[in-house]
Amino acid sequence: MEHTFFFYDLETSGLSPRTDRIMQFAGQRTTMDLEPIGEPVNILIKLANDTLPSPDAIMVTGITPQSTQQDGLTEAEFCQYVMNEIFTPGTIACGYNSVHFDDEHMRYCFWRNFYDPYEWQWKDGRSRWDMLDVIRMTRALRPEGINWPVTEDGKATNRLELITKENGIFHENAHDALADVNALIDVTRLIRNKQPQIYNYLFKIRDKKAVQQLINLANPVPFVHSGSRCSGSARTSVFFPIAPGENGNVLIFDLRYNLDGYLADSAKNSVSIKELKYNRCPAVSPISVLDQKDGWAKIDLNKATVEKNLQSLLAHPDFIERAREEFYQGEDFPPAPDSESALYDGFLDEVDKTSCKAITRAGLNDLADFHPEFHDPRLEDLLLHYKARNFENALSESEHAAWEKYRIERIKNSANAYIKRIQELAAEGADSFLLEELQLWYQSLMPY
Repeated sequence: MEHTFFFYDLETSGLSPRTDRIMQFAGQRTTMDLEPIGEPVNILIKLANDTLPSPDAIMVTGITPQSTQQDGLTEAEFCQYVMNEIFTPGTIACGYNSVHFDDEHMRYCFWRNFYDPYEWQWKDGRSRWDMLDVIRMTRALRPEGINWPVTEDGKATNRLELITKENGIFHENAHDALADVNALIDVTRLIRNKQPQIYNYLFKIRDKKAVQQLINLANPVPFVHSGSRCSGSARTSVFFPIAPGENGNVLIFDLRYNLDGYLADSAKNSVSIKELKYNRCPAVSPISVLDQKDGWAKIDLNKATVEKNLQSLLAHPDFIERAREEFYQGEDFPPAPDSESALYDGFLDEVDKTSCKAITRAGLNDLADFHPEFHDPRLEDLLLHYKARNFENALSESEHAAWEKYRIERIKNSANAYIKRIQELAAEGADSFLLEELQLWYQSLMPY
């Protein structure tokens, strides 16, 4: 199977994948050599009339709800398009912090619109890759040949627009999705050209099974890991697997810390242990990588410290046994407030999957009289909301009333904070046109 990259980026109505919505989708397909294939994709998605966007998000993107209504696709049209034309077999979906942000927004969008929220990233040779941790590990271990930005107070920063500026890469209109995609492709090409060895290694080990071969409890060994929650100025440290995590993941201990210090200082607990998720393309490598090119010094560690801390950890098997219980203590999350937020509350059975596929193929006339007997109670509400947002004329009178009740309640829940923030931004001298559009959007959604 011929593989291609599809670099993509989203602009959204806010930060929460559960409650916010995609407003812009942009991307570019490339060969494995990062040469463009075809024309770039740049589309708007209609913001439905049950959503108040974050005013701060709109100030950054400049995308108003009204512009999405005028020029955008419905969510149903958007999902059909990207599944048929974008995330085709063999596609490697690639982004910048996409595993934690963009991918999650896509997943919830597919869920709301009756598409499988997972298949687009694993079935038929599909996969994903996140360049943010690749950049973190490259900066930490193999920074040569690339100019790395720092903040005014001298701290390392990996903001995409600053990396492009430092390396003379054209990046006009940062925070426009298509501009960010093109910049990311250029930065990816820069890393591949300047540090091909680490680039190729991290590409190969992005796969879940490859990560499990390096990091597992059957044969635990120290390893190097870069990520947002890793210690050290370079966000890179040496870790050791200690206990099974939830959902088949693994808990790892940061060997920058001594276990005695961990037990004596509860403040260190939040940084000493973390959960490594195999399927999230973690940037990991064997510890031997530190023996080359002053690797130990680059991450402010040394072999003696790591070995001492490892022996301290292994000398406390009782701690390792209870680590999982302690780590997840207090980790219970409140139940999802509605079906749209309940993506992770369980998988669908085959009967419901068949019904979901029928819904994605149904048109206005089909949906008006389509009342499947779902096994999963979440799907009944999802179908009502799906029809209301995409095929409003398919609603019966009672369904319309139920939708209006849900829609208005959802708006009321965020209205006070929304109006307050608009007033604060106005006092700060923010863009008056955007603020007026946000005010008009709110007025258009309420029945009074």
